[in-house]
Amino acid sequence: MTRTHWAAITAVVLALLFAGAATVASAGGGGDTTSRTPSADSADAGFARDMSVHHQQAVEMSFIVRDRTQDDEVRRLAYDIANTQANQRGMMLGWLDLWGLPKLAADKEPMAWMAGKDTHGGSGHSGHGGSSEAGDGALMPGMATRADLDRLGKAGGKQAEIEYLQLMIIHHNGGISMAEGCAKLCTVGPEKALAEGMVAAQRSEVELMVDLLHKRGAEVRTS
Repeated sequence: MTRTHWAAITAVVLALLFAGAATVASAGGGGDTTSRTPSADSADAGFARDMSVHHQQAVEMSFIVRDRTQDDEVRRLAYDIANTQANQRGMMLGWLDLWGLPKLAADKEPMAWMAGKDTHGGSGHSGHGGSSEAGDGALMPGMATRADLDRLGKAGGKQAEIEYLQLMIIHHNGGISMAEGCAKLCTVGPEKALAEGMVAAQRSEVELMVDLLHKRGAEVRTS
C-alpha cells in the first residue's frame, strides 16, 4: 500500500487510542459526568448509531469479496477495511452503552442528526440519504442496496473485485460525508477525533481503490 494510505491508517489508530483513553477517563469515578453525556437526540448519539450500521455493511461487503476473489491486493484491502470498521463500530456501540442510550432508535429517521445538511448529494448512489425505497435496503449516504449486495455475492474473480471497489468507493464517500458532519456537529471530543480520523483514512482508501479500479480497466461509478 502507499505511504499516504498507511499514514492515514496510523492517524485512525491514534484517534482510536485517544478516544478509548478519554472514554475510560470520563467513565471513571469523580467529577460531574452529566455535561459529558449527550442526549438521545444529539449528533453524537445519532452519528454513533448510524455509523455503526454503515460500518457493519462495509464489513459485510469486505467478507463477501474475500470469498469471491483470490487477488491478494483486494483481499488485503478488504481485510483492512473489515478490521478497522469492526473495531470502530465496537467503540461507537460502547459509547452508546456508556451513555445509557439505545443502539437502535426506531422513532428516529436515519441521518436526522444531520438535519439542515444536504444528505442527498454526493456520489448520487441510490443509497444516499435514503433516497431509494426502504425495501431496497438503502438508508444512509453511500450504502449499497440489497440488489447491489446480491450482485456482488454472485460475481467472481475480476468482476467481483470491480463490483466491490465500485460499491466501496461510493460507501466510503458516504461515510466521509457522515464523519465530516460529526466533526462539525458532535460535542464529545473523542468522538470528533475519531470522525476526523475516519475522514482522513477513508479518503486515502478511496484514492487507493480508484487506482485498483483503473488497473482493472474499470471506472468509478456514481450510482
